[in-house]
Amino acid sequence: MTNGLVKSGTREQNGAMWADVDVTIVIPVHDEVESLPYLLEAIAKTLIASELSYEIICVDDGSTDGSAEFLKEQALVRSDLKAVILRRNYGQTAAMAAGFNYALGKAIVTLDADLQNDPKDIPMLLAKLESGYDLVSGWRQNRQDGAVKRLLPSKIANWLIRHTTGVNIHDYGCSLKAYRAEVVADMNLYGELHRFIPALAYIEGARITEMPVRHHSRRFGRSKYGLWRTFRVLMDLLTILFMKRFLTRPMHVFGLLGLISMVLGTAIGIYLTWVKLVLGQNIGNRPLLILGVLLLVTGVQLFCFGLLAELLMRTYHESQGRPIYRVREVVTNSVQ
Repeated sequence: MTNGLVKSGTREQNGAMWADVDVTIVIPVHDEVESLPYLLEAIAKTLIASELSYEIICVDDGSTDGSAEFLKEQALVRSDLKAVILRRNYGQTAAMAAGFNYALGKAIVTLDADLQNDPKDIPMLLAKLESGYDLVSGWRQNRQDGAVKRLLPSKIANWLIRHTTGVNIHDYGCSLKAYRAEVVADMNLYGELHRFIPALAYIEGARITEMPVRHHSRRFGRSKYGLWRTFRVLMDLLTILFMKRFLTRPMHVFGLLGLISMVLGTAIGIYLTWVKLVLGQNIGNRPLLILGVLLLVTGVQLFCFGLLAELLMRTYHESQGRPIYRVREVVTNSVQ
């Protein structure tokens, strides 16, 4: 394990330098107090048997059922647990981002707190990660969820995301995933982007694969997911699609659309001018005149928007010192 996942140096967290551990388990928690004792015990049992150094980070996302209090109590008596308590409910994406920021492991594994993901699958994902991948995603081939509210929308969403992003993963919604730490270090998560992490990693040049994992019926509580999330997924999918294709060249899309619009508006204007001057016809009451003016104005706006997007893109990269490329490794045979 230590050879395949070694990352150079250490990471700085809250002003202090911490040594890395083999794996960090990140668990977003929202009202799962009944599941947590069983989950923590199962994770510890699995990783101790695997002889891996590990830490568990549970991020409480505004729970109201006593989950935060339970985690704080356990964090005081367990050396493998770190409880991160958020001020309010920010959503699963924010909770995952917080867990990533506090993680010290060379590898990071995420899973849900509801016991539907099986901790026994963690060593298998890590072994696959060690074989040369940057991200290993779980695939719940035998899902134990309701057909109408969960399975059907999930299948449609997965098909749409898969064909839109070009990342051939069957189960984007599975929280059980393993990452190399350097992959998530470059990610900034917003909105509902946690389900699109494979697509974001692909944009950064990560090697991605998936593996079948076990999935259990929910033992406690009820699901926080519903059909109402579909709209937000679609909006985030459009964001990912734009980032994948035009993040470093927004002028290529806005400028092209603006140019097409201006050309069409100009052509309509030339035609109407010919009709007016040569044929002597009245063009003031023609809808085509309104369309031509609208296309010209829209084209200018789109072109200007493209220029502004180019400036924002450069500010985004240059203000953070972010290059527009990612280096996987540097090989040299120099002799000092």
